[in-house]
Amino acid sequence: MEYIQDQNQKISIKRVGEDPVLGVHQKGGVYWLSFPQLDARQEFLHGFSTRLGGVSKEHLYSMNLSFSRGDSEENVRENFRRMGAAIGFEPEKMVFSHQTHTTNIRKVTREDCGKGFSRERDYQDIDGLITNEPGVVLTTFYADCVPIFLVDPVKKAIGLSHSGWRGTVGKISRETIHCMQESYGSRPEDLLAAVGPSICQDCYEVSKDVIDRFKDGFARKYWPELFYEKSNGKYQLNLWKANEILFCEAGIPKDQISVTDLCTCCNPRLLYSHRASQGRRGNLAAFLMIR
Repeated sequence: MEYIQDQNQKISIKRVGEDPVLGVHQKGGVYWLSFPQLDARQEFLHGFSTRLGGVSKEHLYSMNLSFSRGDSEENVRENFRRMGAAIGFEPEKMVFSHQTHTTNIRKVTREDCGKGFSRERDYQDIDGLITNEPGVVLTTFYADCVPIFLVDPVKKAIGLSHSGWRGTVGKISRETIHCMQESYGSRPEDLLAAVGPSICQDCYEVSKDVIDRFKDGFARKYWPELFYEKSNGKYQLNLWKANEILFCEAGIPKDQISVTDLCTCCNPRLLYSHRASQGRRGNLAAFLMIR
């Protein structure tokens, strides 16, 4: 078992699979996660927060990155400041999504910096962000749903999207790629893609109506990998595999796709999970920037 030390407590890390995929980093008491394949591209910066190293209290302990979970504004701003200092970005350069489980993507520029953090957003219903401008920190939020990272090292463009089951069956991964193609001339064969920390299949029980949507959205040949039925009439759904399939179908080579080995629900002391906490939780965040 892998462990990290947070103040006076020892926290175990439960991984899926034998070979570690995500790197765990610490600076100034702040812990975050990253993908080695993306880290290798020095012209880009990315990270995924944990719940460690912040100032929030009680069930929000401690790195809550949401202004809408009952935390004080002062705590949340301090948490963003600490996370930015650790990963290496200025919080004032962040651009927030406005997540409502859509497949809507917004193209953002330097003029959008600060929206959601230091000034009001002038948009709604945006679950994905793309840009080709350096210094713009794309920022999306999670507590079991799937972070989708896309990096184009040829055209120097990036995309970051929030994909719950609705976003996944609606194929927001593919839509983000399409928007990068249209806006920046990105080619799928050049892209690096990652499925970020989120709920694993073993933890994700869903009802038949959700599975019916996936049956409509994905070819039958994929069904055995995507879900299985249990004796109680419920199903276990694999959002990680679903998004990997979408990447491959879009034309991204499999060796350019990284898939998380950390489940939010399996690691409730390290990561916020809506299911594990029954809704009493803060928010994690994903960050992606062109240096």
